[in-house]
Amino acid sequence: MTYVIAQSCVDVKDKACVDECPVDCIYEGKRMLYIHPDECVDCGACEPVCPVEAVFYEDDVPEELVHCVEINASFFTELGSPGGAAKIDTSQRDAPVLERVHP
Repeated sequence: MTYVIAQSCVDVKDKACVDECPVDCIYEGKRMLYIHPDECVDCGACEPVCPVEAVFYEDDVPEELVHCVEINASFFTELGSPGGAAKIDTSQRDAPVLERVHP
């Protein structure tokens, strides 16, 4: 399991979670942030600092936001596992399914 960022992050991108993440697994997309499912160590540091309450443990994602699990995962389909967000710039791309999601 991992943490997931839900659609309330779309067009907000506060980045408080990025500052708290000890393993640099939160990547910035064009419209929202994404947690890498393989790089996340499930520490939970990101969850309490999110001002829009967009971060959930995967098992705790509300039913109406379950589609956000796929949104997060699909962001990394082409990207793979670069080993940390600081190593690459992903700020001009988003998960393909995000085009159909509105905050």
